[in-house]
Amino acid sequence: MEAETIVIDNSSTDNSLVFLQPIFPEVRFIANKENTGFGKACNQGLSLSNGRYILFLNPDTIVPGDCFTKCISFFESHPDAGAVGVKMIDGSGKFLKESKRAFPSPLTSLYKLFGLSQLFPRSKTFSRYHLGHLDENENNEVDVLAGAFMMIRKDVLDKVGSFDEIFFMYGEDVDLSYRIQKAGFKNYYVADTRIIHFKGESTRKGTMNYVRMFYNAMSIFVRKHYGGSRAGIFNFLIHVAIWCRSALTAFSYFIRWLVFPLIAAGLILASSWLLQTIWTTYVRPVT
Repeated sequence: MEAETIVIDNSSTDNSLVFLQPIFPEVRFIANKENTGFGKACNQGLSLSNGRYILFLNPDTIVPGDCFTKCISFFESHPDAGAVGVKMIDGSGKFLKESKRAFPSPLTSLYKLFGLSQLFPRSKTFSRYHLGHLDENENNEVDVLAGAFMMIRKDVLDKVGSFDEIFFMYGEDVDLSYRIQKAGFKNYYVADTRIIHFKGESTRKGTMNYVRMFYNAMSIFVRKHYGGSRAGIFNFLIHVAIWCRSALTAFSYFIRWLVFPLIAAGLILASSWLLQTIWTTYVRPVT
């Protein structure tokens, strides 16, 4: 297919550009002197592009050969589609739930933050954020597509704009999905093709840094699009939940780094004493 590839390097330090440029002379590489953030770098690439369809794609992905043609065929058979995302799996083959999502709300965000979505992964209520009730192997209209793989009609981007650069990382795909839907187009999750998304390179998910960045992005989204008392309630609940999550994380670290070693040391001492007793009482006299 006729296409162009534009790589925006956000000030990487692994000499990847030096390695890649001679191998792929047909690719346009842009080297930023600083990390400008995900959304701004994507917009930078968009400004240099000429295609009818624009694909924003993370670098930590592997894409099958028929992926792009299947997505374009879906666009052609669904004129109401403004953007499509695909089924994503991680490096071990596990389905990534962020392939399809709902817009954030105070309750859906709290359910996710407190782990209820993990306890009830198929619940339409508790797993609302990741649309756990929708079959991951079926095409569906959804609210939010993942920025890791987001193919959008160029004329739709011309109408609604691209990523809002107020989001440094996380939340920009939610915001763009919302604006696409608000403009009268639909976002589709396409399960007919899938990609591997290795994840975890930008921010490790279980860390408090990730929790703060993610929910601060959700807070920006709510203030921008919901406003009023709803945004105030959302922000209050999220900050309370983040403090609770911080306390739980600190407690788990305490258990992991202090209590567990003490238990392990106790078991080792007990085992040593038991072995010594067996040796002294039963084995050594016979010898």
